[in-house]
Amino acid sequence: MKVPFLDFHSPYLELKADLDAAYLRVMESGHYILGGEVDAFESEFATYCETKYCIGVGNGLEALHLILRAMEIGVGDEVIVPANTYIASWLAISQVGANIVPVEPDEKTYNIDPLFIESAITNRTKAIMAVHLYGQPADMDAINEIAARHNLKVIEDAAQAHGARYKNRRVGSLGDAAGFSFYPTKNLGAIGDAGAVTTNDDELADKIRLLRNYGSRVKYENEIQGYNSRLDELQAAFLRVKLAKLDDWNARRTGVAMHYLQTLSKNPNLTLPFVPEWAEPVWHLFVVRHPNRYNLEQHLQQNDISTLIHYPVPPHLSNAYSKKHGNLRAFPISELLSKEILSLPVGSHISKQQIDVVTKAILEHM
Repeated sequence: MKVPFLDFHSPYLELKADLDAAYLRVMESGHYILGGEVDAFESEFATYCETKYCIGVGNGLEALHLILRAMEIGVGDEVIVPANTYIASWLAISQVGANIVPVEPDEKTYNIDPLFIESAITNRTKAIMAVHLYGQPADMDAINEIAARHNLKVIEDAAQAHGARYKNRRVGSLGDAAGFSFYPTKNLGAIGDAGAVTTNDDELADKIRLLRNYGSRVKYENEIQGYNSRLDELQAAFLRVKLAKLDDWNARRTGVAMHYLQTLSKNPNLTLPFVPEWAEPVWHLFVVRHPNRYNLEQHLQQNDISTLIHYPVPPHLSNAYSKKHGNLRAFPISELLSKEILSLPVGSHISKQQIDVVTKAILEHM
């Protein structure tokens, strides 16, 4: 039995009638940019995230970029960011001209380690960007406490954590602002690129609305130099349908993860995900570690099981940064993780039979 890493077809079949109806509703409306569907999704997602505001934008990278711009972070400023993250977290900082200050992760959770943050703060530091990697929230109380003492902004990169909770609070409501991606692979995925910002800050929300739409509230009246980064009506309509299923689908992912955690502990060479007692992850990814990742990957491939690596190259070793920023020091924890991690299939529509195929193959690979 083949086990794909991603399954887009089954979610569509489950929601086909509602997704098709959403498509027809938008097409028949004749209104495709910043209309009623975007307004409705913004309201519904803000409520879901327990925030005052949601502002729909073009994608997750632009969500982070616009947050930084709205905070007036730019050239000469520094932003603390995890060394262990997808490169988009870094790119947003580079795009506003600020300096990236990477901090190593906690080796157990893979998220930024608050113990390393304080020593990275200088008089140029303006913000801490916390990434909720793989769908598990970072330790936000510790991060916010450090930020408060140093008068820093806190930005959540929540691109992989739709619906996750930290101490019973929703991700997206835990800092000054949060950036979400609705890339199709996400737990809440559009049928294309899409993103959003959530915040409780009135002024910040207003400025991001300006920035996403050419710096304009009224057509041809441009108050600031803005961008074209708008969530479109069709994607908003699709996201509204999927938002109604998000908690159910996240619960299914959690069930898969719990089965993996219980079953795969029998393989002594495998390091399983660690979940702190205060975290309620949504298992965007189920990431294990193995000292001989390549052999395990090949073994699973021979058994028709697809896996991926998130991520094989830490940002500081990528061509985008290693050549331009040769002064970046080594990050041994991040580099070790990149050599050992492997993501197993954990989608909301994986079958019990497919899960058994995965666990059987891994337990055979002692």
